[in-house]
Amino acid sequence: MEYNTEREKIVISEYGRNIQVMIRHLMDIEDRKQRTEAAYFIVNVMAQMNPQVKESNDYMHKLWDHLHIIADYKLDVDSPYPVPTPEMQKKKPEHVGYQKNNIRYGHYGQYIYDVVKKVKEMEDGPKKQAILINIANQMKRDYLNWNRDTVNDLLILDDLYKISGEEIALPMETKLIPTNEILNKTQNQQQNQKKKNNNNNKKKNNNNQQQVKQANPNRPNKKN
Repeated sequence: MEYNTEREKIVISEYGRNIQVMIRHLMDIEDRKQRTEAAYFIVNVMAQMNPQVKESNDYMHKLWDHLHIIADYKLDVDSPYPVPTPEMQKKKPEHVGYQKNNIRYGHYGQYIYDVVKKVKEMEDGPKKQAILINIANQMKRDYLNWNRDTVNDLLILDDLYKISGEEIALPMETKLIPTNEILNKTQNQQQNQKKKNNNNNKKKNNNNQQQVKQANPNRPNKKN
């Protein structure tokens, strides 16, 4: 009996040992045309074994890269994509970098800071007051997304005062959207989205079943 620990190590485990054996066998095919045709066949098998890779736009490029990696970069075929190198695999991606914006209240997001900055430049009046109340209501929604329990309106008004650099102060008696209304609306939106996803999945399954049940036009009808 031969144990897996005694066998060759699987390079990419998601394709299994049989695919690796098939790829290794490609190296023994002397005719380049036949070797290329066999490589295309194996790539199609790899795609069938892992249908989730099709969710990516460049999934075929990824499969061909995996083919060359499993072959230890020694496979000589007419690949439709540039052949990867070991150096490319070891190369680390460039650092994306972090935002340098210094946000004290991160749960409100940079957008609130930018809007408040613009509103500060407006002239005082009913329009500015209405916009500030809308900003405060949005801050309350953002806060409840971060903390699902509850929040006092005075806390929101105080945070708005601090975000504005202590230049904007809504009256303490300002009434914002009730907490229950925000939470119920969010919950209803989540339930509606869940129902929509379920309906889409059912519709997709029904379409698949109908396609399976459709008669093959190339198949002759049975004689009575």
